[in-house]
Amino acid sequence: QVQLVESGGGLVQAGDSLRLSCAASELTFSTFAMGWFRQAPGKEREFVSVISRNGVTTKYADSVKGRFTISRDNTKNTMYLQMNSLKPEDTAVYYCAVRFMSYSSSSIYTRDRDYQYWGQGTQVTVSS
Repeated sequence: QVQLVESGGGLVQAGDSLRLSCAASELTFSTFAMGWFRQAPGKEREFVSVISRNGVTTKYADSVKGRFTISRDNTKNTMYLQMNSLKPEDTAVYYCAVRFMSYSSSSIYTRDRDYQYWGQGTQVTVSS
C-alpha cells in the first residue's frame, strides 16, 4: 500500500522560509504526478502546487506563485515544497498527494478528488 509522509512543518514568522518534504513508499514514483494541498482552520482544502511525473511541468495557485517552489527527486522518492516569504495566510495543514497519470488523465490538476493517495499532513504556522 502506498504511504506518504510529510515533514518539515513548523512555526515561523512572516517573511521566513520553510521546506516541506514528502517521502513515498511502495510506489513507482515516476508514474505519478505529485502535488501539495493545504487546509486552514475552518476552510476547505485548497490546491497549492503540482509537479509532473518527470518534473518538467509545475503549476501553482495564484496565492503562492513566485513564493513557493515545488520539486521532486525520483531517485529518492521524495517531493519538496520550498516556501519563501511566508505570510500568516499560509498557515494551514499541508498535505502531500499523488495522482496516477495516464494518457487519458484530465489536464485539470487542482481538484483534490483526482488524487488517489494522501499523507497525514504537516502543520505550518506563520505568525505576524
